[in-house]
Amino acid sequence: MTTRWDALRARWPRSNGHWSLRPRATRRPAPATVIYRWDLDKTYLKSDFESLRKMMRVPFERARDKIDEPGVVALIRALKASALREQRTAFVYFISASPPQIGRAIREKLALDGIEFDGILFKDQLQHLVRGRFRLLREQVGFKLAELLRARLSAPAGAVEFLFGDDWESDPIIYSLYADVIAGRLEHDALADILVRLRIDPARLVEIKALSQKIAPADAVRRIFINLERRTPPDRFRSFGARLVPTFNYFQTALVLYEEGVVPLAAIVDVGRSLLERSAYSAARLRNSLDDLARRGYVAPAAAVALRAELEEAGVLPSTGVLGLWPRQLWRRWRRRRQRARAPMAPAIAAAAIEYPRLIDAWVASGSRLGGEPS
Repeated sequence: MTTRWDALRARWPRSNGHWSLRPRATRRPAPATVIYRWDLDKTYLKSDFESLRKMMRVPFERARDKIDEPGVVALIRALKASALREQRTAFVYFISASPPQIGRAIREKLALDGIEFDGILFKDQLQHLVRGRFRLLREQVGFKLAELLRARLSAPAGAVEFLFGDDWESDPIIYSLYADVIAGRLEHDALADILVRLRIDPARLVEIKALSQKIAPADAVRRIFINLERRTPPDRFRSFGARLVPTFNYFQTALVLYEEGVVPLAAIVDVGRSLLERSAYSAARLRNSLDDLARRGYVAPAAAVALRAELEEAGVLPSTGVLGLWPRQLWRRWRRRRQRARAPMAPAIAAAAIEYPRLIDAWVASGSRLGGEPS
């Protein structure tokens, strides 16, 4: 029979023969086979498409001209390295709506960054241009959804997936639809209605329906990460449920992946140091990133406390500086932290089914890209 003392010992780890006052963070067991699917532009690369002139410059950029998002290289390396060390299988795939003509520069860039990947897919824009299918040049939802479904058909049985995109166009809805289709949550008629609402090309619609019918249902997508490149308010993504995690930087992404059991603490440290060295981030700003995730419910409170202590020791977060304080000061600081811990947090994000028709109709009516649910 488990006593209260046993429960306390399980929560507070022992260090050097003494009971530590640091709570132990609970992590999910890492899956044996994991697939990481990454968008390229605005997710791995800091691409600039804000004007036609800048967009035309992209195919002529050399590998050394392309700039990666701070922290992303350290994170992908850690995903592969930790899987190899723990004798798990990890695949990294990239998918981009950019033309294959930039493929050589992209592959050279990935090689320069030391990224091991298992496949990369581009959109053949030239083929659409030659055949006069101009509408398909800018249509990304149908292209990405079809290619994701096709890729799932060749995935190893039982593989768990993590998806990475951004808030510039339609990644939140593409990835969410993909996750629900392969999980068998969407009936074929409901899927067809959603695709019509999204104004997908009829030929692509038929292709997607056919692919969805070939897939054996599996709840395979564990997390969808959306890089908030446009700084879209995270609350706009609540309609997508807890599976989708909007993050302001890859330090936050690494923190969630740590709780998912697929990267070690050292990966969070490496990503944090990358942000400190390459961006305008300070240690205090990284601490705010951790606190932000905890407030939004993506990191459990006990885990946040444990991670904060570990990252302070690693020098990534600012030290609380408790050593050398007088007992009265320690007592006041402890009391303030208790009060903050008891402060009301944001309500937990529900894992309910996504109301696609309402969400899509609001998006189309707003005439904007889908950077979360339109306001």
